[in-house]
Amino acid sequence: MQPRDLSTHSVYRAGRGIEEVAREIGLDPDELVKLSSNENPLGPSPAAAEAIQQHATHSHTYPKAAHTDLTDAIARQWDVSPSQVWLANGGDGALDYLARAFLEPGDGVLVPDPGFAYYSMSARYHHGTVGTYQLNKADGFEQTATTVLESYNGERVVYITSPHNPTGRELPREELLTLADRTDDSTLILVDEAYAEFASTDSAIDLLGERDDIAVLRTFSKAYGLAGVRLGYLLAPPTWADAYERVTTPFAASELACRAGLAALEDDAHLDNTVELVRWAREYMHEQLQAHTWPSGGNFVLAAVDDAETVARDCRERGVIVRDCTSFGLSDCIRISCGTREETKRAVDVINDIV
Repeated sequence: MQPRDLSTHSVYRAGRGIEEVAREIGLDPDELVKLSSNENPLGPSPAAAEAIQQHATHSHTYPKAAHTDLTDAIARQWDVSPSQVWLANGGDGALDYLARAFLEPGDGVLVPDPGFAYYSMSARYHHGTVGTYQLNKADGFEQTATTVLESYNGERVVYITSPHNPTGRELPREELLTLADRTDDSTLILVDEAYAEFASTDSAIDLLGERDDIAVLRTFSKAYGLAGVRLGYLLAPPTWADAYERVTTPFAASELACRAGLAALEDDAHLDNTVELVRWAREYMHEQLQAHTWPSGGNFVLAAVDDAETVARDCRERGVIVRDCTSFGLSDCIRISCGTREETKRAVDVINDIV
């Protein structure tokens, strides 16, 4: 007995954990600076951590009320209907719901290269086919409607990441509208705004009331510091009212995740402090790194090096973990997440010494 043929499916390679690296190189985890996974350098909102503790004794119950409360809170935040909020187990869970709702076997999707591997993985899980559009280093990884349309062939879903991971580049609002206007009526533009809190470009969420060919993905993992509880959501056009209930898993987000999300939404100070720190760290890296960097709207900076694998290894041996971008097809780039002021300065010193 064997599973179905999975030979065309890739494996998602997440950044390595700090404990794993510490064991490998024989250091105490507290001696390491991990700047490889775009996590929040300030940790979770204290209010969210307290909510998890308070509600831990209720973790034996299904999250019906908490799920509804969080959905309503997100709807109020963005001035949309609760039926437009597709709550999920992380942003990747929302991508799966989208694929379930949209893809018939053989339908095509168009994804960025380089880009988030799970776009294509989710589409293939649901028997879709995958095409790519290139973000080219020679063009500074600039995102434009033309860049996407050159590879567009009537795909059912086009994935846009703004700010883009791993490059940090944003898609301007006018380019998004041009793209939506020039694709087929049956094509959905999915705008992944996982890093939008750190960006300068306006969110696409306000467009949902005007058109039914754009949806927006959001997450609590980055700016809210809740990557470990796995909480994300899709914001859909109002015409999709009943689709979510037909494709979601039972209780799509846990009780503790929903409670943490509710608390995090109310902690404006933590969000403001996070955004302020990230913008400082980005600017510091742009100014101080002795390597070429690209403009970034995310909580990370992409830097050019001679050999990413070697630089990442040498950094790791000196206690600083950065992302070797070879898995993105960029063997001469590293991605450095924004850390605290002390962590960011230490990383820059180590990288400069190596390069």
